[in-house]
Amino acid sequence: MNKSYHRESDYQSDIRKMALSSLFAALISVGAFIRIPVPISPVPVTLQVLFIFLAGAMLGARWGLMSVMIYLLLGIIGLPVFSGGSSGIGVLLGPTGGYLVGFAAAAFIIGAFSEKLGTSSVLKNAVFMFAGLLIIYFFGATYLMYVAQISVDSAIVLGVIPYLPGDLLKLALSSFIVAKYPVE
Repeated sequence: MNKSYHRESDYQSDIRKMALSSLFAALISVGAFIRIPVPISPVPVTLQVLFIFLAGAMLGARWGLMSVMIYLLLGIIGLPVFSGGSSGIGVLLGPTGGYLVGFAAAAFIIGAFSEKLGTSSVLKNAVFMFAGLLIIYFFGATYLMYVAQISVDSAIVLGVIPYLPGDLLKLALSSFIVAKYPVE
């Protein structure tokens, strides 16, 4: 271990964050199994975004990102943790790959805002999480456009609009949870 700890509590805090990071990786995986197909899109509705919001806001940039990276690595090595029980690098190269990459970026950004500005306000949390949601949509729709060889308009119609109402509901719920039950 190359990090020196000045206090035992710093060490315990990092151990706790590691454990929570692993827990959130598991929750993101479970969220992938709760899947609602969308007839007009290859991207299903899942609960993953809820857990991405919570991981970033509750764990901060470093550990929120780590939870998503653990999740992605588990899927890449073949564990069936992606939507519908899929796995492998092919999922990252398919139509949902951009959303998966966007999860990592969103968790990091949400975590960075949360660390800098705190999480005691539901409205503030919602703003951080909305920024994260825009990042997920940007990565997802951009890559969907590339993989499916469709226009920007089509990518937004297929990969953003159908998910917006549910994602905003997840955003509201997670904003409240983080304000009410902060991880210290």
